[in-house]
Amino acid sequence: MKRVVETLEFDVQEDGVRLDRFLSTVYPEFSRSYHQRLIEEGFVFVDGHRVEKPSKRLKAGQVVILLVPEPEPLEVLPEDIPIDILYEDEHLLVIVKPCGLVAHPSPGYTSGTLVNALLYHVKSLSSIGGVQRPGIVHRLDKNTSGLMVVAKTDQAHRVLVEQFKERRVEKLYRALVKGILEKDYYNIDIP
Repeated sequence: MKRVVETLEFDVQEDGVRLDRFLSTVYPEFSRSYHQRLIEEGFVFVDGHRVEKPSKRLKAGQVVILLVPEPEPLEVLPEDIPIDILYEDEHLLVIVKPCGLVAHPSPGYTSGTLVNALLYHVKSLSSIGGVQRPGIVHRLDKNTSGLMVVAKTDQAHRVLVEQFKERRVEKLYRALVKGILEKDYYNIDIP
């Protein structure tokens, strides 16, 4: 069995959801197919019992534990994926990440990512993020669209990461909601 690098625990809130779909929702860093593989390989427990069927239906109140194995080394190749570059200079670029595009390769997403596109379109990227995350300063979830800052140099990468860490970068989000809102403006102030 692969070495486990992290143990994650999730509480089930609703009845009837499939285990693989539940994990894809609460931990979108992995694809659903990769979650299915982890379930089948015995890395997932429900209420302390190993579960090896991705189709298992969950009940509200159950606890799901995901053992995250050590990542498999990936070869990241350039791919001609269109990207919308909003701004670029010798230190950084700002791109518009569309909904559905994964920021960087991870288990289950070995190609078709923003990093694959950046390797194709940009001559030089910061190496601080390693082979799988070159230039990536921060990320947006797969199903989130928005602006991303990408570092072209190691110096820019260090400065940008520090700015995000110290919360000197202001982030604004827009959300689609279902239903009727009582006010025109809401301020959500949660971590």
